[in-house]
Amino acid sequence: MSGSLILSDDEKQEMIEDAKDVQRGNIFNAARALSQIGSIDDYIDFLSENMDLVQFKPSRRMTKNFKL
Repeated sequence: MSGSLILSDDEKQEMIEDAKDVQRGNIFNAARALSQIGSIDDYIDFLSENMDLVQFKPSRRMTKNFKL
């Protein structure tokens, strides 16, 4: 299994109807355009300001392949 959720037929139908909603699509397009206005400095500031909100736990996975 790939880890993705299996949607019911009702959920699939809701997603199809939602995708056909032009007004909702316009809202998503406006949000995407707004999110792309900032510079890399704005993005780094955003990450720095929100680091405390994310709990980070490093994995214990051991690797022997040190290639990039």
